[in-house]
Amino acid sequence: MNNVFVYCEVTEERGIADVSLELLSKGRRLADTLGRKLEAIVIGHQVQDLEKTLYPYGVDVIHYAEDSRLFPFTTLPHTSIVVKLARELQPEILLFGATSVGRDMAPRVASSLMCGLTADCTSLEIGDHEEKKTNTVYRNLLYQIRPAFGGNIIATIVNPQTRPQMATVREGVMKKEIYKADYKGELNRLDVSQYVDAADFACQIIDRAIEAQKVNIKGAQIIVAGGYGVGSRENFKLLYELADVLGGEVGATRAAVDGGFIEHERQIGQTGVTVRPKLYIACGISGSVQHRAGMDQSGKIISINTDPGAPMNAIADYVINGSVLDVLPKMIKYYKENSK
Repeated sequence: MNNVFVYCEVTEERGIADVSLELLSKGRRLADTLGRKLEAIVIGHQVQDLEKTLYPYGVDVIHYAEDSRLFPFTTLPHTSIVVKLARELQPEILLFGATSVGRDMAPRVASSLMCGLTADCTSLEIGDHEEKKTNTVYRNLLYQIRPAFGGNIIATIVNPQTRPQMATVREGVMKKEIYKADYKGELNRLDVSQYVDAADFACQIIDRAIEAQKVNIKGAQIIVAGGYGVGSRENFKLLYELADVLGGEVGATRAAVDGGFIEHERQIGQTGVTVRPKLYIACGISGSVQHRAGMDQSGKIISINTDPGAPMNAIADYVINGSVLDVLPKMIKYYKENSK
């Protein structure tokens, strides 16, 4: 009761999604701060290596609802199970991945439980809040931190009175970390019939066509990213050439995507993907809050920009003041000569 709960999404391969494991890592730290347990909700059918996968992340209890009708995901039965389980166990915090599934479910769950929900958080912390008007101090609230007003500010949102405190977090924002390799928890198998009714299965999936993902830059260890300052789709060929020499991937800002320089699948930032490469080379990127939210956890950052005052330079480990068209050919030539 009053513990930290994470809804764990099941992938097409019937394993647990990476974003859920990232949330469990963060959830474990939140639970430790509060002195509470970490509990996972898993809904599906024949989920692979369930206990072996989740316990090392510090999960104390796995609530597992298994039924052949629960996979693939459909909205109504999954929502019913989470809502009824939340009413029974009264979680203090309930977290979802900001995936298509999480964005579908979380608002429905929040509406049913009549509580708040903060979407697309970039950080979650525990802290106190004072209500100035009433001089009331609320202890150990969940700070739900995310960019707001078009990314011009970073907002910290709290839900002092309603429970659970709910948030969605995008994949890659939190770091996936094993808590204890030999950690053991408890498996609670739910009686699905007690949580759903016939109306929840009124919609059935007859057939599905899933297009394979064309680009996956989330796991790339080296990323060469371009902004609007690269200038054109033609100029982006230099980034592809450098990435090829380094064994990396090409990314981009929203401005570059909107300008037609590159496809949306490579967009990094608040409205794209979040990445954590060992090396991030920012080419012609000014460094808006929205973009930095998707890459500021990179191991090393190199900024190439003609503007010495670009915000990206402030978080970069190395800054090269110059034109991308002048700098990149020299870098490509150097790496080609020294990689033989």
